Amino acid sequence: MVTLKGKHIYLRGLEPEDLDYIHKVENDESIWELSNTQTPYSRYLIKQYLEQAHLDIYEVKQLRLVISDYDNNTIGLIDIFDFDFKNRKAGIGILINDVEKRDKGYGSEALSLLINYCFIQLQLHQVYCNISEDNKASLKLFTNQGFQNVGLKKDWNLVNGTYKNEFLFQLINN
Repeated sequence: MVTLKGKHIYLRGLEPEDLDYIHKVENDESIWELSNTQTPYSRYLIKQYLEQAHLDIYEVKQLRLVISDYDNNTIGLIDIFDFDFKNRKAGIGILINDVEKRDKGYGSEALSLLINYCFIQLQLHQVYCNISEDNKASLKLFTNQGFQNVGLKKDWNLVNGTYKNEFLFQLINN
């Protein structure tokens, strides 16, 4: 049985009440590099996005979940993107937005829950992620979850006038 509940956190679907949080995260320029965001998002666009959040992953090819603790505090977001059921693969990403909540195991627990969901519920063969070579926290997180570094994409992202390399990590369900 798949559960999206862990010992300290749980993953839940987006709700209309998440508008302010999503708006804040999507417009935080300090993390735009992670999502390849180029311009700010309006509250109107995010409201429209939330109104579509109920659509099936097989239709929209993505799923965003909120990472919450059992006091119902929002800790971050975790995503499935580029969902490809034919080839049974998807990309995943995670953000623990609150710096105070980092390095406490929440990201590891959330990622573990999402991996199990992908492999058991969605019956995926593999998940992958793209990590900037200077993102030490994500490199450690995904490596500790069993992801393998399968490639380096040189000069992949232009960030503040400088090209940065990006690693491709992969976890195959055997």
